[in-house]
Amino acid sequence: MKKLFLGLGLVAGTFAFAQTSPSFGIKAGLNVSSISDDGYEDSKSKAGFYGGIFMNAPLSEQFSIQPEVLYSQMGAKVTGTNSYTIGGVTTTDKNSASLNLDYITVPVMFQFHATPNFYLEAGPEFGFLVGAKAKGDTTTTVTSGGSSSTTTESYSSRDIKDFYSGFNMGAGLGLGFNFTQNFGINARYVAGFTDINKKSNDEDGNTTLEQSGKNRNNTFQVGLSYKF
Repeated sequence: MKKLFLGLGLVAGTFAFAQTSPSFGIKAGLNVSSISDDGYEDSKSKAGFYGGIFMNAPLSEQFSIQPEVLYSQMGAKVTGTNSYTIGGVTTTDKNSASLNLDYITVPVMFQFHATPNFYLEAGPEFGFLVGAKAKGDTTTTVTSGGSSSTTTESYSSRDIKDFYSGFNMGAGLGLGFNFTQNFGINARYVAGFTDINKKSNDEDGNTTLEQSGKNRNNTFQVGLSYKF
């Protein structure tokens, strides 16, 4: 909850620094997201959608600040293998899944207007997980005494939100061009800083990870905006 207030506080604080009346608008576009591959054998990009509202507050003739509130689909297509041996019997699970992570994100972009129409931007992004689902299949191979058997289980729309952290933070770097006073195009890359895996405590009270490795969201965005 404190992290949510921090993100909203940065949005509200922009009014205090604005030199002129801020403008408001809507934006939407394409997400091409991936997850850092620590803990995964393979990770491929996945397409998604983002959309929401923004406020642009000029700080001077060349600088402005733009907080946004967006719904953003992230995730990746991933595979992974887990293997363990008990009593001479080795069990190997190979997972292949499309991981869908849905966030409400609050980017706060500081913009430099190189020309009246072209700008560069950079700033933090705060994300709050609202949904996490996976679909794919798991192939299990059991080996004992030189013989083995294999079974495959397919699944769809499995809710896995409990395995992922509710908070995500990253930094965005992008550019944009305004065709008119109302319409514009924007491209942005957001690199994740925080581990998306959920942390828990073991029986001894030590902090552990529900999933192996540290994994971070990385997202490329391109889309259109409209100012009212």
